Amino acid sequence: QVQLVESGGGVVQTGGSLKLTCAASGRTIGIYTMGWFRQAPEKEREFVALIGIRGDSTTYADPVKGRFTISRDNSKNTVYLQMNSLEPEDTAVYYCAADLGFSVRPEAYHYWGQGTQVTVSS
Repeated sequence: QVQLVESGGGVVQTGGSLKLTCAASGRTIGIYTMGWFRQAPEKEREFVALIGIRGDSTTYADPVKGRFTISRDNSKNTVYLQMNSLEPEDTAVYYCAADLGFSVRPEAYHYWGQGTQVTVSS
C-alpha cells in the first residue's frame, strides 16, 4: 500500500506559478510510475503528466506542454509538479497517483492522494 499526500495548491493570478508536491509513505515509489491528474468542476478527471520510475521518461498532456514540469526524488519518496504560466483553465483539484504500468488513463492507477486545489484568477 502506498499513501499519497499532495500539497502546494492555492490561489494564483494568471501567469503565475505554483509547485505541487506529492509525498508518499508506506512503500517506496521507486517501483511506480507517478502521475498527476486534475479535475475541474463538472468535468471528468484528466491526465496532466507522468514520470517513469527512474525519472528519465515523462509524458505531458497537450494543454500543459511547455508550462508544466514533472519530476521525482525517489530518495525522498516525493514527486513534484512545477506549474508555470498558469491560466484560468488550469483551475482544478490536482491529484497525485501511482501505477505499476505507464498509462495516461486515470482508471489504470491504483493509488491516489486526496487532491489539492489550484485556483487561477484572471
